[in-house]
Amino acid sequence: MLVRRRRLARAAELAQRAGYGLFGVAVVAFVAGFAVGLSAGVVAIVLVALGLGSVLLAPGIVIGYAVKAAEREDRERAGRR
Repeated sequence: MLVRRRRLARAAELAQRAGYGLFGVAVVAFVAGFAVGLSAGVVAIVLVALGLGSVLLAPGIVIGYAVKAAEREDRERAGRR
């Protein structure tokens, strides 16, 4: 169980990094496009980056909190013994 939890924690961390990174790409692309002129390509980059970032980030955050809650529960149970 601990190995599986560790694997999920690592996957959640990677998903969060990738999601936030894609949000950063979207912001940079939008600002650059706004400064130069929003072309269809820039808009596509922003939309794809936001979409993929959301798809990765949402479950990554939820799984990350779930792993932390399980670890906290384990510590509390060990403390009660």
